[in-house]
Amino acid sequence: MSETSFTPRVFSGIQPSGNLHLGNYLGALKRFVDWQAKDVETIYCMVDLHAITVWQDPADLKKSTRELCAGFIAAGIDPEDSILINQSQVPEHAQLAWVFNCVARMGWMQRMTQWKDKAGKNQQNASLGLFAYPALMAADILVYHATHVPVGEDQKQHLELTRDIAIKFNHDYGVNFFPETEPVIEGAATRVMSLRDGSKKMSKSDPSDASRINLTDDADAIAKKIRKAKTDPEALPSEVKGLEERPEARNLVNIYAALNEQTVEQVLADVGGRQFSEFKPMLADLAVSKLAPISTEMARLMQQQDEIDKILARGAERARAITAPILRQTYDIIGMVPPPAI
Repeated sequence: MSETSFTPRVFSGIQPSGNLHLGNYLGALKRFVDWQAKDVETIYCMVDLHAITVWQDPADLKKSTRELCAGFIAAGIDPEDSILINQSQVPEHAQLAWVFNCVARMGWMQRMTQWKDKAGKNQQNASLGLFAYPALMAADILVYHATHVPVGEDQKQHLELTRDIAIKFNHDYGVNFFPETEPVIEGAATRVMSLRDGSKKMSKSDPSDASRINLTDDADAIAKKIRKAKTDPEALPSEVKGLEERPEARNLVNIYAALNEQTVEQVLADVGGRQFSEFKPMLADLAVSKLAPISTEMARLMQQQDEIDKILARGAERARAITAPILRQTYDIIGMVPPPAI
């Protein structure tokens, strides 16, 4: 098996399912911006093919895709510095996914925690796409030969599957063609919890809008939600150990640390001993300063949808310059006649 040196390349994506919130920003968008500043190629994707594994209203999906693109840009993704794409506009994603459907094993897919959670006891009525989408996720990553993927903890299992698929493909065909992609899980708030219940992940599907800070919330709404966030009566501790068994306190401290680019230890060294009546206004001011400009810019961009569509079309063109040759090489390795060069 020949040795291959893979150029460092970062890929990650978010589903355009509407209602971007603080968890999406801290767990994904902010980290994407941080990677963009490094000396590495970055590719960020609106994964609309993943979104349709469950039924989507067509008009809502189009709006959510453009809104997600606006969110990427408003958060600091520069479509000139990074390749910003809509998944369905780069057909090599789906074409490589079929190859990976034939590489991945049924047992691998059945072990996926998200499949078990989302399909539940109704597996026979779940879509085939929901079952197979981890193979598409692997294709999203490997069609770029991406070496690193910034993800949250909940996606770690899918990255392990991506590595398994790459290893099996390379072994089956005696090549070292696909990299063993590394998940990158970092930061103080890789898993942001609900403002109303620190034991539950912040989610757009929570019926209480007060449980999350939406990236479309204005400054007043952001401050109000933080003021009303659930806490406990104790003062903040001076050491991390003091946050154990205090999920709401831990969540707010994690959010402050992530927004202020500090460690939790650094935050507690500053605020240990203070009551939430003093800490919440600090957090509200910080959150407003970081998030309100994103909300304002998203609103402006959504008034220029033609410009968003042009950005995505240009991103698809740049992406296909990478993906088309990799797909052609994949077909050649497995003995299929490669498609014409684009």
